[in-house]
Amino acid sequence: MNGLAVVTGGSRGIGAAIARQLGRQGYEVCLTYEQDSDAAQQVIDAIDSEGGSAWSAQLNLASPEAVMGLFEAVDRRGTPLRALVNNAGITEGFSRLEALSYERLQHVFQVNVFGAFLCAREAVRRMGHSHGGTGGVIVNLSSRAAELGGAGEWIHYAATKGAIDTLTRGLAKEVASEGIRVNAVAPGVIETDLHAAAGKPERAAEMSAGVPTGRAGTPQEIADCVGWLVSEAASYVTGAIVPVAGGR
Repeated sequence: MNGLAVVTGGSRGIGAAIARQLGRQGYEVCLTYEQDSDAAQQVIDAIDSEGGSAWSAQLNLASPEAVMGLFEAVDRRGTPLRALVNNAGITEGFSRLEALSYERLQHVFQVNVFGAFLCAREAVRRMGHSHGGTGGVIVNLSSRAAELGGAGEWIHYAATKGAIDTLTRGLAKEVASEGIRVNAVAPGVIETDLHAAAGKPERAAEMSAGVPTGRAGTPQEIADCVGWLVSEAASYVTGAIVPVAGGR
């Protein structure tokens, strides 16, 4: 095994595809879920059927205590942590800024930003040379919305992904000497249930016309990029934010 890889939000969509990809690449995979344990088990079963090893942990990323509990479970597992994929994120639906409540704004930042920061901090404490670790890789899931702005839909969500971009660039420089590489993948329009969860199940199909390649992407196309970033083939890549967006 290549060590342990933690994939937050690994029970469905892009996260599930990433978890399966890392399982195929020889990692023991810990995938987190918030509520749907059955979906998490389906991903575990798929990884097992492909010759990999996986387990799941329930995680509320808005809770610092829950994040600490996750990494305590990682420590008890005994497999050295070698990869973290900060994939989990929420949109809190579509809203113009003028209609956005403080509670929704707070929640999306708690999950998408604070949760990712805490997971990255705990990963560094386990991977870093100065902490007795042997190095590792952190991959953050950003979004093209960070640059495009999300106007009329989710400026709040786009802003959290802008924070993820800053985390990626800054942390990459901070921990390079610790043997840790930090990169991000910025998906464009991807066929997942995120659009339906936000209230627009038809959104991906409608937006495909504005993508230069003429179609939405797939979760596996994001997983392929993450798989490359955690591999030795990307050993000289850190601080990068890779757009996987069909040219959008």
